[in-house]
Amino acid sequence: MKNLSKITVIASLFLFAACKEENAKPKVSYEESKTASEVVVKNDSSQIKIADLPIHMEGTKYLIHAIGDVRVSAERSSYGSSKTNSVSYALSNYNRFELTGYFENLKFQHLDSTALRPLTDKIIQIQTATYLNTIADNTKKQILVYALVDADTNRDGKTDSNDIKSLYISNFNGTGFTKLSADLQELIDWNIVEVQNRLYFRTIEDNNKNGAFDKNDKVHYYYVNLLAKEWGAEEYEPIAQSK
Repeated sequence: MKNLSKITVIASLFLFAACKEENAKPKVSYEESKTASEVVVKNDSSQIKIADLPIHMEGTKYLIHAIGDVRVSAERSSYGSSKTNSVSYALSNYNRFELTGYFENLKFQHLDSTALRPLTDKIIQIQTATYLNTIADNTKKQILVYALVDADTNRDGKTDSNDIKSLYISNFNGTGFTKLSADLQELIDWNIVEVQNRLYFRTIEDNNKNGAFDKNDKVHYYYVNLLAKEWGAEEYEPIAQSK
């Protein structure tokens, strides 16, 4: 009986591993017929478009409205990758200087106006929007930094967290919305070095074209001058050998 139990446990582990491997989807698909931007993103008829109540970040003159879709059904509702047993109409979480969640756009409203200005007309999924309050305190320049998905890179008909995450930047009112990371490079992380007024970030590139990001791929390092008239990423090599 002990041997039979061991065999059962081992078989279960193999089955679990096989299922896990089967469910794991690559973030990039290299079909030759279409580029990622040419893949048609499907609309889900079970979803309804809503907006969160506006938030105001300290020291700014704008309200921010998060816009997104909620799927409502008789059994459960879900947004993005989160599911609950009851209907939830919350798209984002607000923590003083950062919005997090899964939302498709932001709209900006000046405190003295009723007009709403959208961040973009592209199909995207924003995961974080961060206000650089310390840069604003030191330079009076108000900037938002975004981690988001801007293309259906795995070609499954959806723009979501299973696709490559990119880094963007804009003025606090939504103008100057600019992509900083390169296409088909997955954002790893980013930070701010206040003494230089720079944003540093890392990405990883799928060098071996296997659709996944692993130890065989290349890590890229960049910085951005936040005070420049036009934002752009400059690549640097911190691990290059000195001559």
